[in-house]
Amino acid sequence: MESTLEQHLDDTMKNPAIVGVLCTDEQGHNLGCRGSLSDEHGGVVSVLSKQAAALTRDPTDAPTVCLESDSGTILVRTHGTITVAVHKMAS
Repeated sequence: MESTLEQHLDDTMKNPAIVGVLCTDEQGHNLGCRGSLSDEHGGVVSVLSKQAAALTRDPTDAPTVCLESDSGTILVRTHGTITVAVHKMAS
């Protein structure tokens, strides 16, 4: 699985609008990262996703957290046991 994840991270970074990507497990441990998102962001990304899920009434709903700034957008979403964050530059 590790080599497949690494390949997905590399493929994601080929998109010129994307400057960072991060995958964490349920505890916020880094499974892989590239670009502007690093190990230090894993815990925050994991907690953001869990807190967003707590806001919904449907326990099967997986909300997407969108953090916007003048310099770009970070999208965070949990898929099963893996949380993914993607940092996109503002267009």
